[in-house]
Amino acid sequence: MKYFLIMNPGSRGGKSKKMFHKILCFFKKNNLDYDYYITDYIDDAYNASKRANENSYDVIIAVGGDGTINRVVSGFYDENGLRLSKAFFGVIYTGTSPDFCKNYNIPIKTDNALQCLLKDHREKINIGRIIHGSNETGKSKTGYFAVCMNAGIGASLAGYANSGIRKIFGDFFGTFFSLIRALLVYKAESFKMSIDDKIYNFDGVFNISVGKGYYVASGIKINNNLSWLDKRFYIVVIKGINIFKWRKVFKLIYSGNIIKEDENFSYLYGKHIKIFNNKKCPDLEYDGDPIGYLPCKIENAKEPLEIINNGIKEI
Repeated sequence: MKYFLIMNPGSRGGKSKKMFHKILCFFKKNNLDYDYYITDYIDDAYNASKRANENSYDVIIAVGGDGTINRVVSGFYDENGLRLSKAFFGVIYTGTSPDFCKNYNIPIKTDNALQCLLKDHREKINIGRIIHGSNETGKSKTGYFAVCMNAGIGASLAGYANSGIRKIFGDFFGTFFSLIRALLVYKAESFKMSIDDKIYNFDGVFNISVGKGYYVASGIKINNNLSWLDKRFYIVVIKGINIFKWRKVFKLIYSGNIIKEDENFSYLYGKHIKIFNNKKCPDLEYDGDPIGYLPCKIENAKEPLEIINNGIKEI
């Protein structure tokens, strides 16, 4: 087995770099065949992953947080959703919000994650493919996500949470305070969606979540019945909320209880989702990073990703 480690020194506010020596010593001690690359910026992880996939490595490992994981996963695929190689994907988590690891039963502690890589247990998971607007070229961009995307207040929340507040208050409270801040400035808007070719119009929308994972963002949980290889996504629309109803929303999304459809929640499943342009609220984020703009089209990548983990775990 030949390993390639993509290491982000900026994860966890720069603290992850302290773990690099320990990680590399483990690979040397166990006589593993490996190369590594230390990224200069977050999107550098995508380029490194793509090169590693094109150079016949057996296991490509993200060493960083959810942003690093997202970019490395994206480097496994071409723009059409096809795998660039048969490499397996591993994670040594050094970030602040381990949603990917919690969803797919990958150890969060470094020592346990290293042992998990040695055990080499593999599972297949479906990856979401999203085509969306980009401010880089003005043209559409293709990205990939394994947990969740958000349009609406979720995009604002991700921007606030990534601004440095979690370094001060920690993961859970940093995200919670970011949510409070987003609520104070966000104004509900109307959205038009297509789910498996059926058109939906929603008024007074605060957020649209489309995803696969149970753990979404630093304590927020979305209960669903999707398996790792389910072709469907869940779609949760939060709408018609006033200041007196936010206690109900907080209680539900942090408890992980089943969301029941009512005047404030629409809960659907679908394989092909489109969210149309919204000039007043164009931002979107996926897997924790504000990364593009509406309109967007969401479907599964054409091939699953094979990850190294501790096996399927019931949530």
